[in-house]
Amino acid sequence: MPNINEVDSAMLISSVAKKLRELGVAKPKYVEYVKTGAGRERVPSDPEFWYTRCASILRQVYLNGPIGVSRLRTRYGTRKRHVVHKHHTLRSGGSNIKDAFDALEKLEYVKKGKNGRSLTPKGRSFLDKAAAEIFKQGA
Repeated sequence: MPNINEVDSAMLISSVAKKLRELGVAKPKYVEYVKTGAGRERVPSDPEFWYTRCASILRQVYLNGPIGVSRLRTRYGTRKRHVVHKHHTLRSGGSNIKDAFDALEKLEYVKKGKNGRSLTPKGRSFLDKAAAEIFKQGA
């Protein structure tokens, strides 16, 4: 059975995002109105942003877990564009990452541990099944 390392990450994230939407992952009310970090100029334009971010976080936990909010803030951060000054990297906002973790914990795909969040066997199985479907479509 193929794992997530053997399939395209963009295809995996979009597929998992659709499945998370069908499962009814709780979407916070503020997501449509706030930026994802200080380095961003606008709110996300994609209406499916929340589910895509949850799927991406689930993939990051699979690859790098146990992982915490602070490391993911660095991962999803960006460069601040200045006119005169040099570019500086800024971390992403932490509330949307924390709320995504909370939503994934309710589905029992992620569990909170001493060193950060890690994937449960149910979450690992969910991602492996999604990767197997994508692998079958591509092969």
